[in-house]
Amino acid sequence: MLTRKQLELLDFIKTRMDIDGVPPSFDEMKDALDLRSKSGIHRLITALEERGFIRRLAHRARALEIVKLPESMERAGFTPKVIQGDKVSPPAAAIPIEAVYATEVPVMGRIAAGVPIEAISHVSHHVAVPGSMLSANAEHYALEVKGDSMIDAGINDGDIVIIREQSTAENGEIIVALVEDAEATLKRFRRRGNMIALEAANPAYETRMIPDHMVKVQGRLVGLIRSY
Repeated sequence: MLTRKQLELLDFIKTRMDIDGVPPSFDEMKDALDLRSKSGIHRLITALEERGFIRRLAHRARALEIVKLPESMERAGFTPKVIQGDKVSPPAAAIPIEAVYATEVPVMGRIAAGVPIEAISHVSHHVAVPGSMLSANAEHYALEVKGDSMIDAGINDGDIVIIREQSTAENGEIIVALVEDAEATLKRFRRRGNMIALEAANPAYETRMIPDHMVKVQGRLVGLIRSY
């Protein structure tokens, strides 16, 4: 037996998938059910999954599969289908998103792991991130990596990096640096007197030395998501 809110959410997901071909975002679900926060949506989805009505798919943002429907909804006719459900063999150490508490984090655009690019500050979409990557009482955002200057640190072109917002950094940390309020880059941070060294993790790129007043720390790398 499903609660009224569980039925409402299942019906909303099914309707949106029938119309758009993709499931709704957590924000859309929250607004549709008139809930105050997305944590309530997480609880409802978990309850529907535990009861076998839906299935969350690993390594895909907003990826849900409707497995079955209650009798009242089945009478209208329904054929289960998978949305964004391409399956791959993940690395042995990869964490399946479906097996852990996940939070949607805004993807703010692309970040250069190479020559700095213009800073980007708008949300392009959201990505589901395992809660173990996130710190309590802190804001986080995600960026798509462009370039190969951090490959020796295990960061490849096309990866999604998870960033904790903060304005300070310790030597050796990988940060998002805003240079002259115009260019953003992903580099390893080193302070050398009144200069900041932005170090690449690829011998093909030189370390950039910049006066400290021209560099602002925008956040610290705390996680990475890779699609195969």
